[in-house]
Amino acid sequence: MTSIRDIAKMAGVSAASVSRILNNDQTFSINENTRQRVIDVANKANYSTDKNRRGVRSVGDDLTIALIVRHSEESEINDPYFQHIRLGIEKEAAKWRLRVVRAFRMHDEDKDWEQLQKYGAVIMIGDMTTDALEKIYGYNQKLILVDNYANHPKYDCIQTDFDAKTHEILTVLHENHHENIAFIGGLGSKVNMAGQSVRYTEEIRAEHYREWMKLHNLERFSAVYQGNWSTEDAVELAEQMLATTPRPTAVVVASDPMAVGVYKAISDAGLKIPEDISVASFDDIQMAKFMVPSLTSIWMNAEEMGRLAVTLSKERILGERSMPIRVTCASELKVRGSVGKRSSLNN
Repeated sequence: MTSIRDIAKMAGVSAASVSRILNNDQTFSINENTRQRVIDVANKANYSTDKNRRGVRSVGDDLTIALIVRHSEESEINDPYFQHIRLGIEKEAAKWRLRVVRAFRMHDEDKDWEQLQKYGAVIMIGDMTTDALEKIYGYNQKLILVDNYANHPKYDCIQTDFDAKTHEILTVLHENHHENIAFIGGLGSKVNMAGQSVRYTEEIRAEHYREWMKLHNLERFSAVYQGNWSTEDAVELAEQMLATTPRPTAVVVASDPMAVGVYKAISDAGLKIPEDISVASFDDIQMAKFMVPSLTSIWMNAEEMGRLAVTLSKERILGERSMPIRVTCASELKVRGSVGKRSSLNN
């Protein structure tokens, strides 16, 4: 049941102000825009001043955010980055008395697309093909994309700065005299309307690795190993990398769960980090600082990304903004023991 306090929270005014506005208190002087905002929020929440009716009413669909996610609960456990985004969405929505419903997962074969039109906004975590995005947009134009790197000018979009951070990691490695630097990561992919993954090699970190190596005249060392985003695949990819001659003296890994696999392959080969090969990664999961040696990694406040998605949704729901915006979230490089200077014994 939506209360006066809920409406006050959403509208950014006191509960007393809401009460006087909704009860049409003619003696109450308040800005007309504020008055209208309170009325709009109350209407969207299906609020009624009739006490006999309030008990059967609940938060309306106009104050509900539909969530479309790519990852299963199991994969969220394996890569908590996406779990933290979702948790941020749920926490921020609760703060503003907004409801969040799971519309469907991208990989579901049967999707109820039409339901999206009844909700106040739609948040999508991940990426779908252009035709799938267009279909969603056709049902609900208040669409917020999270962790999406495509150029979609008509949608709100929240992105990381992983392109710039890839360059920063490589610069740090280069300053430690590394030139033969490899890259291990997962393939980029989008999900189509049928729920199938469409894979491609142009993943953002891999692309900016290639760009940096070219800009620094190190293309002769450029080597990209890509597969599934799993620890097991990372072990195999790292074994391929370590079998090359000359062997790389450093490697950039696209995610910490994959870095765990890289650590294992390096250890199995009888090599040491960072004496034989330096390792840097992305995500900075909780265990990164406890790995031996501690893992150099990029930290992104994924939960705050989720909270930001709700802020953009709230602006859209309340009609405070109609212009699509693109937000780039800043991450932080945490240099730890897995990165060292290239020794004279290295290639």
